Amino acid sequence: MSKPHPPPPGKLVFGLIYRESTSARGCWEELELLGGAWDYISAVTAFGFTGYYEKEMGTSLFRRWGCSRRLVPQDQLATIKLKTNELETRWEVEGQRQVNVDPGILSAERLVLATGKNFIHRIYLGSGVYGDLTLIYSKGSYRPLPWTYPDYQVPETIAMFNILRKRYQMQIRNKFKGNPL
Repeated sequence: MSKPHPPPPGKLVFGLIYRESTSARGCWEELELLGGAWDYISAVTAFGFTGYYEKEMGTSLFRRWGCSRRLVPQDQLATIKLKTNELETRWEVEGQRQVNVDPGILSAERLVLATGKNFIHRIYLGSGVYGDLTLIYSKGSYRPLPWTYPDYQVPETIAMFNILRKRYQMQIRNKFKGNPL
């Protein structure tokens, strides 16, 4: 019989898609209040992988990722998603989102994003939130799955998450050795 026990905490990751840097800058500041000091913020890249956001947010969108230094219990992902939804609403202009925030939990084994949309590969986490298994770690690298969003599949993004995994593993080693993070 397996005995349930909590997993180690995970690295809190945020993916932002946005149109204007003003709303993104303010959103990053609020996300820092939510998740703690930043461990990493990526460079800004153009987001052209899908037209899904264009009707609401317009064209010429940008993508950026960040992760918090503080580790969080993995079972907090649904709560964090609800808070990022509130943040998106605060940044709306005339009922239109200016920023899309995708929170996730990175662990040594996987990256799980939070979403409000159900699908065959998503696990219900509670409070109307599902966990989307986005990347799995196998054979020395994170690997996309058939349903992984295109912008999470590009080699530069995979390389970034591999680096974040190494940082995460160092944090976990230090945490369980009793060293300060």
